[in-house]
Amino acid sequence: MSLKNDFSKASLRIFAGYYKPHWKLFAADMFCASMISATDLAFPMMTKYAIERLLPGGLYRFFFILIGLMIALYLLKTVFTYIVTYWGHTVGAYIEADMRRDLFGHLQELPFSFYDNNRTGQIMSRVTTDLFEVTELAHHGPEDLFISFLTLIGSFVLVFSIRWEMAVVLLVLVPIMLGVTILSRRAMRAASKTVKERTAEINASLESSISGARVAKAFTNESYETVKFRGGNENFKNAKKNYYKAMASFHSKVDFMTNFLTVVVIATGGVLIMGNKFTLTELITCNLFIAAFLQPVRRLQNFVEQFTSGMAGFNRFTEVMRIKPDIQDKPGAVSLENVRGSIEYRDVTFAYTGDAAAVERCVLRNINLSIPAGTTLALVGPSGGGKTTLCHLLPRFYEIRQGGITIDGYDIRDVTLASLRRNIGIVQQEVFLFAGTIRENIAYGRIGATEDEIVQAAMRAEIHDDIMEMPSGYDTIVGERGIKLSGGQKQRVSIARIFLKNPPILILDEATSALDSATEYKIQRALEELSRGRTTMVIAHWLSTIRNASRIVVIDDEGVREEGTHEELLAERGLYAELHAAQFSRAG
Repeated sequence: MSLKNDFSKASLRIFAGYYKPHWKLFAADMFCASMISATDLAFPMMTKYAIERLLPGGLYRFFFILIGLMIALYLLKTVFTYIVTYWGHTVGAYIEADMRRDLFGHLQELPFSFYDNNRTGQIMSRVTTDLFEVTELAHHGPEDLFISFLTLIGSFVLVFSIRWEMAVVLLVLVPIMLGVTILSRRAMRAASKTVKERTAEINASLESSISGARVAKAFTNESYETVKFRGGNENFKNAKKNYYKAMASFHSKVDFMTNFLTVVVIATGGVLIMGNKFTLTELITCNLFIAAFLQPVRRLQNFVEQFTSGMAGFNRFTEVMRIKPDIQDKPGAVSLENVRGSIEYRDVTFAYTGDAAAVERCVLRNINLSIPAGTTLALVGPSGGGKTTLCHLLPRFYEIRQGGITIDGYDIRDVTLASLRRNIGIVQQEVFLFAGTIRENIAYGRIGATEDEIVQAAMRAEIHDDIMEMPSGYDTIVGERGIKLSGGQKQRVSIARIFLKNPPILILDEATSALDSATEYKIQRALEELSRGRTTMVIAHWLSTIRNASRIVVIDDEGVREEGTHEELLAERGLYAELHAAQFSRAG
C-alpha cells in the first residue's frame, strides 16, 4: 500500500468505528476536555477584569473573591485533568484491546498459505508492537483536536473583542504555522512507517534466533547469529535515527513559529500603545491569551507526532485485516454430520503460489483416488511427490485449483469448514505442543473433556505410564514446543489428542517416524486400533508399517504411479518393489 493511501478516509472511518462500543466513556472524556479548555480561556478574561476594574476601583474584597474563584476553577481543572488522563487512556487501552482481538480472530481465519509466506515474528509485531502507539492516539488524538479547536476559536474571538489588530496577527501567522506542521508531517510519516517495518524485522529475527538457539549452539554459530542480529539492529537504529531527525526538524520549526508569534504580538501591542490605541492591561491580557493560544498549538504538535506513529501502526493493522481468507464457507454451506468416511479425489490439480514474483509450483496433476469408508489408504513415494499436500487438501488447508474432493458424496467446498475439520483428525510428523501442561495439550483434542476421558486417551496412546512417572503427572509443564519431553513422548501426546477427538477420518503423516523401535511398536498397535472402522490416510516412510493397509498408492512428481495391496505391488516389481528392496537391504 502506498503512502498516499496510508491515512485514507476508509482507514479513518474504520478507526473511528472502534470508539462506538465505548462512546459513553469517550463522551465523558470529551466533556472534561471542554471544561479544561473553558478554564484556560476564562483565566485571561478574569485577569483582565481584575486589573482593569477591581484593583483600580479599590474593590479588594471582590478581587480576593475572584482569586478564590480562580483557585476553585483550577481545582476543578485538576479533577477534569485526572479524569481525562485516567479514563481517556482507558478508552485508548480498550480500543487497542478490541483491535488486537479482531486481528487475532482474523489471523485464526487466514489459510496456511498466509503463514507459509509470513514470518512468525513479523506477524507477532502486527499484533503487539504496531498497536502500542494506537492507545496514545486513540486517547490523545480526539482530545487534543477537540481542546485545540475550542481554545483556538475561543482565543481568537476573545482577542478580536479586545483589539482586532491582534486578531489579524493570529489570522496571518496561525495558517503559516499549520502549513509548516502539515509539511513536516510527511517526512515523519515515511520515517515512522520505516521504523515499524524494521521493528517487525527485528522481531522476526529474534523469534527465529531464539527458536533455533539449540541449533546455533550445536553448530557453534553463536557469533554468526550475533552478527546477523547486529545487522538488523543497525537498520532499526538508522530508521529510528531518521525518524528522530524528522521529529527534531518538526519540533524546532514549530517552536520557532510559536516564539515568533509571541514576539510579533508584543511588537504589535507596543506599536498600538505608542499610538494610544492600546492599554498595558490589554497587552497583558492578549499575552495571556497568546499563552493560552500556544497550548493548543503544542497539543497539535504532539498530535501530529502521535497521529503519525499511531496511524502507521494502524495502517499495518488494516493491511492484515484487508487480507481476505481465500478459504471460507460458501453461502448456504451445510454442516457435515453422521460421517461414514467415503472419500473421492476427482481430477484434483494443485499448485503452491508464493509472493507475486514467484512462479507457481504444480505439485499434483489430475489425481483420482477412491477411498471406501472404513478402509486404510497408504501413500508412499519419494519426498516432494505431494503426499502431504494431498492429505492437506482434504480438510481444506489449501484450496484445490481444479477437480473436486467429496466426503460421503458431499463436495468439501459445500460444507462448513468447522464441521469438515471436526470430522478429521491429523497426526503429523512434526509435533507441536503448547507451552502448558500435558493435561492441557491432550485436552486440546476436545475442549471440555473430563479427567477420565483424558486419562483414557493417554492410556490408548501408550503415554499414561510415562506421565505417571513424572513428578507432576498430568500437570507436568511440557515447555516451549514440548522441549521437556522426548520425541516419542511428544508424538504420543499428540496421538492422545486424536484419540480424544475420536474423528471418523484420520490422517497419519509419518506419525511413527520419530519413535524408537519399541515405542513405534506400541504406537503402531494403538494406531491400528484407532484406525479400525475409520477411514484412514497414512503417509509412511517405512513400508513395513503399512503392509496391512487396505490399499497402497505410490505417488511421485508425475502423479499416481502404482496402486494395490502390499503383495500386489511387490508382484508388479515396479517403483514400490524398488523402494521396498532398498529399505530391506539397508535394514539388513
